[in-house]
Amino acid sequence: MSGFEVRGTFSILLLLILVPGNLGWGKEGHYATCKIAQSFLSEEALKAVKELLPETEGDLASVCSWPDEIKYMYKWQWTSELHYVDTPDFRCNYEYCRDCHDSSGVKDRCVTGAIYNYTEQLVTGYNASNSVVKYNLTEALMFLSHYIGDVHQPLHVSFTSDEGGNTITVRWYKRKTNLHHVWDSDIIESAMKTFYDKDIDVMISAIEKNITDGWNNDISSWANCTSGEEVCPDPWASESIKCSCNYAYRNATPGSTLGDEYFLSRLPIVETRLAQGGVRLAATLNRIFDPFPSVSHKLAYFGNIQHPSHMKLKIA
Repeated sequence: MSGFEVRGTFSILLLLILVPGNLGWGKEGHYATCKIAQSFLSEEALKAVKELLPETEGDLASVCSWPDEIKYMYKWQWTSELHYVDTPDFRCNYEYCRDCHDSSGVKDRCVTGAIYNYTEQLVTGYNASNSVVKYNLTEALMFLSHYIGDVHQPLHVSFTSDEGGNTITVRWYKRKTNLHHVWDSDIIESAMKTFYDKDIDVMISAIEKNITDGWNNDISSWANCTSGEEVCPDPWASESIKCSCNYAYRNATPGSTLGDEYFLSRLPIVETRLAQGGVRLAATLNRIFDPFPSVSHKLAYFGNIQHPSHMKLKIA
């Protein structure tokens, strides 16, 4: 593949990595999703990621929150509605044609539409000659990786009237917050403090171990797209709205205090969604950058990876 413009993006990117922002999944959640994905990338996909992220030496996790960190800048404000999809209140289902539009009604402008769009950019652009590349593929990779994380956060696919839980004020133990922030950050941060020595990498290692142990039989079904396409975000969005109805909204009325019971019963859902997001991001990038892998490569990257021994998660 010939070279293309990436330096402009990274001059901004390297300044933004350390800038805090209002993040979807929270910075730790996006880092975890991309870190898990890196463990399941094929050799060809790893090579492509390194080529597209030269200044981080292919460390996808370190740039996975970039789309959150730039969405309030004037140049990037148009991306703010690509992080989520709103669904009709209380129906607890998702339909692309009905739901994927922005606040002005423009079709295809939502998180699932963005996933389709940036996948197509990478598929059509990566192996094209320099003269016909129309897209910044570095940006496409970062957007795609981030939005696959977003669509797995249940409240990024949730009710229109409460803006994905943003207008539902609750207390997380003693601290006032909103329900969306609980699922973006508070559950993960509390888990890190309670179970993982305040270290996101310890939490990620535990999730990775559970992927190869407790969820080993689920990996293929998580990774596959029954449509035969490179990416299939619609079923993932349907899973998220069901999680929103069954877990996020339940017992979380405005003004309520969410404590141990809510935390301990919802943490397995959060960890499962992080695992699914990571596996599916890897599977998508493998299909984009390594579309004809051998059977042995498929087995190696989905089911037979051995990780260092860490604590075993108990998933309900």
